[in-house]
Amino acid sequence: MLMNLKILLPFQVFAEKTGVSRIVATTRDGSFGLLPRRLDCVAALSPGILTYSTQAEGDCYLAVDEGVLVKTGYDVLVSVRRAIGGAQLGELRTMVEREFLTLDEHEQSLRSVMTKLETGFLRRFVNFQHGR
Repeated sequence: MLMNLKILLPFQVFAEKTGVSRIVATTRDGSFGLLPRRLDCVAALSPGILTYSTQAEGDCYLAVDEGVLVKTGYDVLVSVRRAIGGAQLGELRTMVEREFLTLDEHEQSLRSVMTKLETGFLRRFVNFQHGR
C-alpha cells in the first residue's frame, strides 16, 4: 500500500498525489522521512524543501513555508502558508531562502510594531481609566 499526499494552502489545494512511496519534510529539529507503514504522527514544518517519490514521477521537490504535516494511516496532509513547485532543486533552495525566510523576518518586524502599538494603546487606556 502506498500513501496519498495532499498539500493545502490557505485558500486552495496545491497538489494531490497518490501512489507516494516516501516523503521527506523539514522541521526545526531537522529532516525526517515518512514511509507508508510508519505510525501516525503530526509535525510542525519549517520553511524548506519537501520531497516525495512516486513511481510515475520519481523524486519531486517542493519549496514549502512553515506549516503542519499530519499522517493518519496512508493519508498525509500537509498544510502550509505557501508552496512553490516546478523548479530545479537548486532554484527551490534559493526561493526558500529569498522568499520564505526573508518574509518571515518582515513578518516578525511587523508583529513587533503591532505589539508596541497595542501596548501603547493599553497604557493610554489604563491612564485614561485612572484619570477619571
